[in-house]
Parts: sequence; C-alpha cells; structure tokens
Amino acid sequence: MSDSSSESTSRPVIYAVVASTFFVGFGGGVVFPILPNLGEVLGISAFMVGVILSANRWTRLFANGPAGALVDRIGTRKPFVAGLAIEGVATAGYVVAITSSVPEFWFVLARVCWGVGSALVFATAYTITADVSEAASRGTSMGIVRAGITFGFPAGMVLGGIVSEVYSNVAAFVLAASFAGLASVIAYFIVPETHVESADSSIKPWDLETTLPALTVGLVNFGLYFAFFGVLFSTLVLYLQVESMTLALEVGNFGIDYGEQGTSGLLMAAAALSGAVFTILGGKISDGVGARVPVLLVFLVTSCTGFAVLTLAPSLGTVVLGCVLIGAGQGGVGGPLTALLADLTPEERMGRAMGTNNVFGDVGGALGPLVSLPFADAAGFDALYAISAVIPLLAGGVLVAGIYTYTGSLSPTVDESIV
Repeated sequence: MSDSSSESTSRPVIYAVVASTFFVGFGGGVVFPILPNLGEVLGISAFMVGVILSANRWTRLFANGPAGALVDRIGTRKPFVAGLAIEGVATAGYVVAITSSVPEFWFVLARVCWGVGSALVFATAYTITADVSEAASRGTSMGIVRAGITFGFPAGMVLGGIVSEVYSNVAAFVLAASFAGLASVIAYFIVPETHVESADSSIKPWDLETTLPALTVGLVNFGLYFAFFGVLFSTLVLYLQVESMTLALEVGNFGIDYGEQGTSGLLMAAAALSGAVFTILGGKISDGVGARVPVLLVFLVTSCTGFAVLTLAPSLGTVVLGCVLIGAGQGGVGGPLTALLADLTPEERMGRAMGTNNVFGDVGGALGPLVSLPFADAAGFDALYAISAVIPLLAGGVLVAGIYTYTGSLSPTVDESIV
C-alpha cells in the first residue's frame, strides 16, 4: 500500500478515535475543579480526597496490563467501546456519590470503575493509531489522538468549574455523564477493528512488555504524570485558596467573579489546552526532524521551567504562565513519546507495550495526590513546586540513558528505530 493510500485510509479511523476520546474526556475534566475541594463541600478529610483522586490510577495500575494483553488477544474494537461505556457509567456514579450519605464510598467506587474503563480506552486508542499509521507520520498521528483526549479535559474543566459555580456540582456531573455516554455511541457505530483477525488464546492477561524501550518510556511517563496530574492538578485549587487568588472578568457592564473552583478550572483548562496544542506540534516536529529524542528533551525542559515559574512571587499572571508552560511540556512530550514506543515495539506486542507504559503513568498519577497534598500542608507550595521542577530533568536523563543503551545512539532516527 502506498503512503498516500495508507494516509487516506488511516485518517478517518484516527479521527473517529479522536471524537470518542474527546467526549469521554469531558468526564475526566469536569471532576478536577470539584474533587480537590470535596473536603470543604462534604467534610471529607484531605487524605480521603487524595484517595478519591488517585483511586482510578491505582485501579489502572492493575488493569493496564490485562487491558493491553486483551487488545493483543481479541483486538481493539470491543475493548475500546466497552471502556468508553464503563467510563460513562462511572461518571454517572458521581451524581449518586454527591447526593449520598456516604459520599466517600460512592466516589471511590466511581473512580475505580473509571480506572477500569480508561485502562481499556488508553490501551486501545494508541494501539489503533499505531496499527494504522506509518513510521514517518506516526508522531503526528499519536499527537492528534493524544490531543483529542487532552482537548476533552480543558473543555470539561471549564464547564466543570463554571457549571458547578453557577448551578451546582450535581449539574456538572450530569453534564459530564451525558458526554461520556455520547462517546461510547460514536465508537460503537464508527470505530473498526484494526489489530487482530482472530483471537489468540496463548496471550496471558499478566503478559507485560518488559523490554528496555518499554521500561524507559514508562519511567518518563511516570515522572510526567506524577508532576502534571499528581501535583499540579491535585493542588492548584488549594494553592489558589492559600494565596487568595481568583479571577474576575468584566464584559461591558457585566462582571463575572470566579471562586477558587472556577478559577482553577480555567487555569487547568489553559494547561490542558496548551498541552493539546503542543501534543500535535511535538509529534509533527519529531516526524519532520526524523528523530524523537531531541524533541522530547526540549519539552521536558519546558515542563521544568513551568514549575520553576510557580515558585516565583505569586500573582495570577505567573500562575497562568506556569500552567501554560507545564501543559506545553507535558503535551509536547506526549506525541513523540508514544511514537517512540511504537517505533521500538513489534506490532503484535503494541497492546502490551501500551499497557506497560500506562502502568508507569498511573503509578505516578496515583502517588502524586497522596504525596503532594500532605507535603503542601507540611512544607508549603513553593517547596512542592520546586521539587516538581526537578522531575522532568530526571526523566530526560532516564530517556537518554535508556535509548542510548538500546540503540547505541543518543538520538536514533525514525528509520533506525523501527523494529
């Protein structure tokens, strides 16, 4: 098949995946301005809030491996559709939780279900993309899909913050559940099977990819998720409260004053939107230069710079700049990093490789809230963000060492990386 023919065939599939993951991303985005503030809203302890925030990632820690193996065993379509549907049910569970007399139980249960669904979605979305894309355009394709997932987050965070402020938290959760349900409908009718033609019963659910490329990429993913989701997203609303920092907008004779939840929703949306834009750019640039590692290092430094900015004299301007830089760094790494994993992994093991990569990311995302919330209480936010600035630099060192050990080159080209 020619490159142009392959491109025309793969694009509709990729865009269908983007549409599905975009809408389910609303469910993840809506909750972030609300959940960290549950201590005040429902009287839940800071530790329990951390458990709720991280429950989906701890669940994915155990679900990612089986999800990846399942993809290599039965294909991508059924797990993708099922994962989206499970996420929709989980989002509806937030409505039950916030109206319940035991909200902690229902929030944890909903987050556990979300973890199972998202393990299936993440394992399949990137595997579908790897299946239908060529090496020369893989970075761009991975960036587009990751951007679709990421764009859902800022839209959801803006809506979550504003709807919860103007109407109620319940209304925000109902809105999120509606969009998540729409995602599974789109996937059911549009997304085809791309990975296997028949089931392979020889693949075991615990069969992970433990090659050096998978472990290297996974460790980088660990650091990014720990810093971005585990630290920034879990603490931003509390940081704004400590600094008494909110946003007021004036449009003509009308003024809108956002509380901490609304302001944090807008700031996290700015970070996620920046990430989505640079996810596409990062993947496209890595295709253009024919190498992934230099692009990855530039964006890791960008993420480091963003956390350093947050430690400066607090003002809304510096917080906005810091969030945008952190988002750009996180996003810019996303496309080239998953493309690099696909470059170095045989197609028949890509599901398992993505499962391994997701395990590392979710360990980072799960540890983040458990560590960052108590640390911020004890040492302050400046110390927390200063330490977080070092994490992307350590990830860069791991990346260079792992790739050099495996390929014998500090910056292998795309052609040299293909298995």
